[in-house]
Amino acid sequence: MAQLLMPRATAVWLIENTALSFRQIAEFCELHELEIQAIADGEVAAGMVGMDPVASGQLSKAEIDRCTADASARLHLSEPDIPMPASRTKGPRYTPVTKRGDKPDAIAWLLKNHPEISDTTITRLIGTTKPTINAVRDRTHWNSSNIKARDPVLLGLCTQSELNEAVAKARQHQPAAYVQADYAPESHGDSEEEDRRDSVREFAEVGPDLRDED
Repeated sequence: MAQLLMPRATAVWLIENTALSFRQIAEFCELHELEIQAIADGEVAAGMVGMDPVASGQLSKAEIDRCTADASARLHLSEPDIPMPASRTKGPRYTPVTKRGDKPDAIAWLLKNHPEISDTTITRLIGTTKPTINAVRDRTHWNSSNIKARDPVLLGLCTQSELNEAVAKARQHQPAAYVQADYAPESHGDSEEEDRRDSVREFAEVGPDLRDED
């Protein structure tokens, strides 16, 4: 929604150049009616140069004439004819050039400390690409020898709240005992039970003749 620029300077111009009531000017400039009265009396905004809202395209001469003829009418801002910038759609996060070299370090940190986060989430979180993530994971990145796992929050690539939200969402979609294969510990089983079974197996292989020697 369009907003009035420099409301007090606009009020000064409307007081000096129109026959609009103080109430109409106050409503249009979003000021108190008593403040408009004080401006007219020179107690407020003394020496302030008025800004012409017609020249700036915020108000039309026809609108002023309409409200001057009807004291109960309210002034309305003119629709801006300047093209408004398009809202940014969702996409990769923009990262300043000075911080782009830190992305591989951040990827390594996320893969090591939060393997439950998907590659898609990492791309959105720090503004990287899946090929880069795979290169860091497989150690085929061109700068792999210099990559050091560093917290993306400390690097300024994302906020702590964004990281916490990504981790929370990832854990909601994974089983409680989920561990990514690349970081899964080796399974050893019950060593005492295995030793007992090995002893029984060796005893069985000795044969009855050796067992009866004593």
